[in-house]
Amino acid sequence: MVKPSLANADNRRMYIFLLVLVLASATGFQGWRTLYNNFAVEVAGLTGAQNGYVQSLREVPGFLSLLVIYILLVVREHTLAALSLLVMGAGVALAGYLPTYYGVVFTTLVMSFGFHYYETMNQSLTLQYFDRATAPLVMGRLRGVSSGANLAVGATIFLLAPMLEYQTMFLLFGGVAMLAGLWCLTRNPTSPKIPPQRRGMVLRSRYWLYYMLTFLGGARRQVFTAFAVFLMVQKFGYSVQEITILFVVNNVVNWFLSPAIGRAVNRFGERRVLSLEYVSLIFIFISYAYVESKQLVAVLYVLDHIFFNFSIAIRTFFQKIADPADIAPSMAVGFTINHIAAVVVPAAGGLLWMVDYRIPFLGAAGLAVLSLLFVQMIRLPVAED
Repeated sequence: MVKPSLANADNRRMYIFLLVLVLASATGFQGWRTLYNNFAVEVAGLTGAQNGYVQSLREVPGFLSLLVIYILLVVREHTLAALSLLVMGAGVALAGYLPTYYGVVFTTLVMSFGFHYYETMNQSLTLQYFDRATAPLVMGRLRGVSSGANLAVGATIFLLAPMLEYQTMFLLFGGVAMLAGLWCLTRNPTSPKIPPQRRGMVLRSRYWLYYMLTFLGGARRQVFTAFAVFLMVQKFGYSVQEITILFVVNNVVNWFLSPAIGRAVNRFGERRVLSLEYVSLIFIFISYAYVESKQLVAVLYVLDHIFFNFSIAIRTFFQKIADPADIAPSMAVGFTINHIAAVVVPAAGGLLWMVDYRIPFLGAAGLAVLSLLFVQMIRLPVAED
């Protein structure tokens, strides 16, 4: 449970601030993600290659997360988090009003800049304000809350999709995120007791394994993000209501499991938890490549999301090896590294999809094998052995 971590007022204020950010971000992003693939195919008329380009461009803001380091010279972390949420909401709200390829590119970039900069600040603030034993529990709890918000969004879309245009639904979910961003701009949850963060870029050789796992995770994850639901819509003919039902089921499962994953990191250690994730993903991605059942591909999607939540162990691993003053700049560096391959993978995957849709999924399985090999190098004697 996270109760012990909230014993002082500083932690409570930050937890509530992060809770609002997570709820609003989940609402805006899940609304966009649930609607995007059907909107792209049915309204904007995107091809597989165009979808790949959009997904690659969506990751450019993540690649540019390094700029956060310089923005923080003039803006405080919690303020940047609130501003980023506001920008993300604006991108979602505008999405339905620009139903062309270039319109989708523009609104996706706006949404993505806000989302990635918010995520960088969210991770940084969590690792700064909660200790090594508590951070995994808080991350797990917040992921569970995010799944609950996603569940509410899915139910809302399922009920409203037959009655409302895409335009109105995008506006609704983006508006929620914008309002929350405005509220967060009026808050100051920070504490002077937290160690000051270093200014400028931090890139240290002793963090190399964190960088490598982050890089491989970003490349692998983009195959799922860009092509898993696209496969469901294009090959298996999933409707927006069916996609919504799938998201609802997925989030019910993760609502209950996410807090347990945080506890598992504390109990079993990062190396074991991440090893289980990567072994599972090898089989999941190979299965994506050859599945012929509409029901089985839905099961793969839910399993993929469950194991994705294990990735919090990469950040808790970093927290255990890092200088506390390196956390904020290192989160920005980590996000950039995460998106180096992510900028290229969806576009390349889109082109390979046109040759054979199985190729991107088999490539992701190969990346999971590499991750499994590298994660065996984690050595945290106090935590694990």
